[in-house]
Amino acid sequence: MPRADTSVRHLLARGDFRRLLATRLLAQSGDGVLQAALAGTVLFNPQRAADPVDVAAAFAVLLLPYSVVGPFAGVWLDRWSRRQVLVRANLLRAGLVAVVAALVLAGDAGVPFYAAGLAVFAVTRFLLSALSAGLPHTTDPESLVPANALATTSGAVATVAGGLVALGLLQLAPPGDAAYAAVALSAALPWLASAAVAAGFATAYLGPDSGAGPAPVAAREVLRGMVAGARHVAAHPPAAAALAAIGAHRLCYGLLTLLTLLLYRNTLTEGAGTLFAGGLVGLGQVLAAGSAGTLLAAAVTPAAVRRLGARGWVLLLLVAGGVLQLALVLTFAPPGMVASGLVLGFVAQGVKICVDATLQRCVDDDFRGRVFSVYDTLVNVTFVAALVAGAFLLPASGRSVPALVVVAGVYLLTAAGYARVTRTHREPDRGAGPAAAR
Repeated sequence: MPRADTSVRHLLARGDFRRLLATRLLAQSGDGVLQAALAGTVLFNPQRAADPVDVAAAFAVLLLPYSVVGPFAGVWLDRWSRRQVLVRANLLRAGLVAVVAALVLAGDAGVPFYAAGLAVFAVTRFLLSALSAGLPHTTDPESLVPANALATTSGAVATVAGGLVALGLLQLAPPGDAAYAAVALSAALPWLASAAVAAGFATAYLGPDSGAGPAPVAAREVLRGMVAGARHVAAHPPAAAALAAIGAHRLCYGLLTLLTLLLYRNTLTEGAGTLFAGGLVGLGQVLAAGSAGTLLAAAVTPAAVRRLGARGWVLLLLVAGGVLQLALVLTFAPPGMVASGLVLGFVAQGVKICVDATLQRCVDDDFRGRVFSVYDTLVNVTFVAALVAGAFLLPASGRSVPALVVVAGVYLLTAAGYARVTRTHREPDRGAGPAAAR
């Protein structure tokens, strides 16, 4: 049989895929604008997050609320029109960001400010889950890996681009709360545009196929939905193995994130020669290297999966992640940290692309919303758990050989477990339902 066309050109030939991609890019560019605006007042303030416990607490405040929203989002995404979710979530975020901007303008740094910001981030995760759950309706099953590679990576690039635009605007404006408030409010523009683009889909186009109608928000119903989603995953070992792999990776990612922050805050304050900087500039180099790794993984993963299969590629990434992180970070020097950032970004994106595609292939459409919400909850909880553990175990200097040995061990043990499960259980070829043929 001839090999199916899975090229980017093939993907972009479908108008429905282009529309969903545009919805994502506009939504995530607005995310970048808001994140940059808030970073100026909270996240990168040198007077805040001065020790490991504070860093972990800051991340917990930002991420754990997603875990509360996730179960409710899963029930809604499997019962409400995902097109309606994309439209209304963007409109809701545009309204909430006006509240955030007003609080920034008033100089409020207390509970109302954090509550408003967290509400925006919670709706954002809801929206991203809807985008992932609806993607199989805009492509064929054979193209899910390149479709995820293109969608998630271009979305990440859009977020960075939005952040850079926001930083440029902040450089042009007089410093102060008014400038940060204005930039934060400007995030509403791409979000409103995203809602307008998503509105071009027919109401039922992105699923769910069952069209179950509005979901009740009772806690009992949410619990039943999550239990059903968990049972569905457990009944499909490839999906369970994929979630376990991404969860273990996020544990390593969280520990390495905290270790890197501590190193550049308290130890690597001076650069290494003229190329590698220390302090905040050096940390920016690590983040830039991570972004480069993300882009590289998006370019390489589809071809690697065609050659090795998703299983083989994930195994290679996990093993390489464990070995290379230990070898590169062990020097605790800027060149090794920048190289580590590149590898970590590459591994993270490569694993995510394969996990997304595995879940989309293995999970019934009527369960996709709940499963992707469990997925979001898992990656946030494991990341925060690693940060909290590291806050009490890592030295303030960030230099910790035992932590690197733990990271390498977790990666290698995860690879062994993933290989064992997926050796005897193959992924089914499951389509996206009737909408996939549109």
